[in-house]
Amino acid sequence: MPVAIKNTAFYALVVLIVLFAVFPFYYAIITSFKTGSALFTIEYWPTSFSLANYVSVIEAGSFPRNLLNSLIVSGLVVALSLLMAVTAAFALARVRFRGRSLLLLTILSVSMFPQIAVLAGLFEVIRFLGLYNTLWGLIFSYTIFTLPFTVWVLTTFMRDLPIEIEEAAIVDGATPWVIITKVFLPLMWPALVTTGLLAFIAAWNEFLFALTFTSSTETRTVPVIIALLSGASAHEVPWGLIMAASVIVTVPLVVLVLIFQRKIISGLTAGGVKG
Repeated sequence: MPVAIKNTAFYALVVLIVLFAVFPFYYAIITSFKTGSALFTIEYWPTSFSLANYVSVIEAGSFPRNLLNSLIVSGLVVALSLLMAVTAAFALARVRFRGRSLLLLTILSVSMFPQIAVLAGLFEVIRFLGLYNTLWGLIFSYTIFTLPFTVWVLTTFMRDLPIEIEEAAIVDGATPWVIITKVFLPLMWPALVTTGLLAFIAAWNEFLFALTFTSSTETRTVPVIIALLSGASAHEVPWGLIMAASVIVTVPLVVLVLIFQRKIISGLTAGGVKG
C-alpha cells in the first residue's frame, strides 16, 4: 500500500475518533443555548443563542453551592492523595523491607473492588464516624478509592529515578523528608500532575457515593444535582437546564487538561530519567 494512502487512512481514523469523542460535548453546548420547542429540533449547527438556561441554573436552587462543594471535595482529595501517595511511594520504591511487593499488590487490589460491593460497609463506617451528610464523608470515601491508583503510579515512577541522586543526598546529610521534598518532588512533577488531574476528575465526576452519603441539597455535589434535575418537573424533563449544568461542570475539566497537557503527556510517557 502506498505511503500516501496509509497516511490518509491514518488521519481519517484520527479525525473519526476525535469526532466520536467530541461530538457529545459539542451537541450538549449547542443544546444548552436552546429554549422551548427548539430543544427537540435536531440541529448540528447553532441557529439560536440564549443564555436563559445558564441564568436559570445559576440563579435557581443551590447549584453554585454544589459547584463549590465539588471543588472543595475534589481539591482536598487530590491534596490528601498526593501527600500520602508520595510518602508511601518513597517507602515502597526506596526502602527495602520484607513483604514490600505483597503490600503494593494489596494496595492495588483495593481499587479492584467495584463501588457497589463496598457501599453498605463504607456507609456504616461513615455513619459510625459521624461523617454522614458532610463533605468530609465524601472526602474520606473518595480518598480510599483514589489512593491505590496514585500510590501505584508514583511508586512505579519513583523506582525509575536514578539511585545516585538519592545516594548523593544521603551523603550530604539529607533526611528522608528532605529527599522527598527537595530531591524527588522536582523530578516527579509530570507524574504528580498526571495522577493529581486523574484523581481530580474521578472525584469531580463521582456519583454513587455522593448520592448515598449525602441527603441534603447543601452538601451534595454537582453530579447528584444534575441527576436530580430530571425530577424537577413531573410533566417535562428540563433538557436545557441539564445541558447547561453539564457544560458548566465539564468546562473546568477541559480547561485543566488544556493547561497541563504537556505535563500529562510527560507523565504518561516518562519511563525513567536519562542522564
